[in-house]
Amino acid sequence: MATYTGINHLAMVTGDMDATIRFWRDLLGMRLVVGLGHPGYRHYFLEISEHDMIAFFEWPDVEPLDERDHGFPVKGKIGFDHISFGVSSQADLWEIKDKLEAADFWCSEVVDHGFIHSIYAFDPNNLPIEFSANVEGVDLRRTPIMADSDPSVEARKGAEPQAGVWPSVITPTPEAEWVSYDGEGRQVVEALEKKKG
Repeated sequence: MATYTGINHLAMVTGDMDATIRFWRDLLGMRLVVGLGHPGYRHYFLEISEHDMIAFFEWPDVEPLDERDHGFPVKGKIGFDHISFGVSSQADLWEIKDKLEAADFWCSEVVDHGFIHSIYAFDPNNLPIEFSANVEGVDLRRTPIMADSDPSVEARKGAEPQAGVWPSVITPTPEAEWVSYDGEGRQVVEALEKKKG
C-alpha cells in the first residue's frame, strides 16, 4: 500500500494573482515558495505546512466564484465544497479570525463541532475556506467513528482499506521503465541551479 505524506498541493484558480498572494501570504502568513510562469500563465505555490501547499493558476478572464455557504447542498455540477486548514491551537484560530476581520474579510463566529472548533471565510476568489483547531482529547484518526444513523454500504465496512475491491496488479512496471516527462515545473529546477551556480 502506498504511503501518503499529506496533500502535496491543492490547485486552485485565480484571475488576480496579486490579490491572492496578498491574502494567503501577507494576511494568513503562508510562504510563497514556488512561482512558475510566462505571459498569460502563472502557477504559484504557497506553503501550508512542512508537507502541504496550496497552489493557484492565474488565467486571463477568470472571475471569482459565486459566493455560496460552506456545507450547504447545491444542485448541478460541483466537485468542491470548501478547504479546511488545520491550525495548532485555539489561539491560532482566534488570531486568524481577528486578522480576517481587521482586513475587512467576512469571518464566521467560532463553531464548536465537538471534535474541532472552526471558523469559516472566503478568500479574494470567493473560495470557501475553513480553519480548524482540534479539540484536546478527541483524535478521530486514532479512533475512527461512524456517527451516521444510516451509513452508506461501503462505510459500514469500516475505516480500513478493503482488500479485493479492485483488480490486483499482475505485472508491475519494472523500475527500468520508470520514465518521467518534462513538465512546466522544470523551470523551477533550472532556476535553482542558476541560483546555486
